[in-house]
Amino acid sequence: MKNLNLKWFYLILLSIIWGSSFILIKKSLLGLTAFQLGALRTVFAGIILLAFGYKTLRPLKKSHWQWIFISALLGSFFPAFLFAIAQTEIDSAITSIINSLVPLNTALVGAAVFKIGTTKRQFLGIVFGFIGCAILIFRGAEINPDQNYMYAGFVVVATLMYAGNVNIIKRHLNDVKPLAIAAGNYTFIVIPALIILYVTDFFAEATFESPYFKSAILFTLILSIFGTAMAKVVYNTLVQISTPVFASSVTYIMPIVALIWGLIDGESFGLLQGVGAVIILVGVYLANPFKNKKPKPMTSV
Repeated sequence: MKNLNLKWFYLILLSIIWGSSFILIKKSLLGLTAFQLGALRTVFAGIILLAFGYKTLRPLKKSHWQWIFISALLGSFFPAFLFAIAQTEIDSAITSIINSLVPLNTALVGAAVFKIGTTKRQFLGIVFGFIGCAILIFRGAEINPDQNYMYAGFVVVATLMYAGNVNIIKRHLNDVKPLAIAAGNYTFIVIPALIILYVTDFFAEATFESPYFKSAILFTLILSIFGTAMAKVVYNTLVQISTPVFASSVTYIMPIVALIWGLIDGESFGLLQGVGAVIILVGVYLANPFKNKKPKPMTSV
């Protein structure tokens, strides 16, 4: 019962944090390029996580490090750039909506690659969530016909990477402390991020002279502290005390939070999008296995 309540608390907390991350990316891009934002976000988060979590790295075994490296690339490094690139053309709310493909991809990748079973109930919840997301996406396209939805492909690729990452954590790193996984991730990617900052002229005088530079740095710092460093630890914990599909269900609620921020920031929101949001919540409910039974491999739906 304790884990049941705790995992719902973590789910809601992550939804608020990550749902707010998209508007922070949008504001940060006013003063930074997509590659500068992705790299700076990685550096800030790495400094924070390594400062608090370096002691947790000592007990790690050699067998853990190869999976932590892969987890770093799939769950942190590449997505930080992919989302920033996508939001140069697509609204923050729309990006978060497309990100809701993560649970579907998590189930598919888990079953196909990692042999992690998914129950019929969970699969039904995924379908409901996907339908709700589709309604939000198509309605958003009607409201914003000037947006380049080709850039949605960057988000789709990121969801596949997230799906691989969550299954890796559950299958190969379930015995590792969440903070150790997060800190270990950034031991691999901080240096490459610094190199990217250098080659993208982040340290050039022209970058500092931008009227939006200071606010962009502030928004990126907030994004790094809460949306990356803190959220990574909470998310890793959620994966370990629940299932990969339930943990990835955070992406069902995130669009609702992101849409609220988008509305405040002047983005459009329609009644049909509200219907889609309700369907998404139904999907979250169905995707949650209430009984303490391990899901059996699903052979048919």
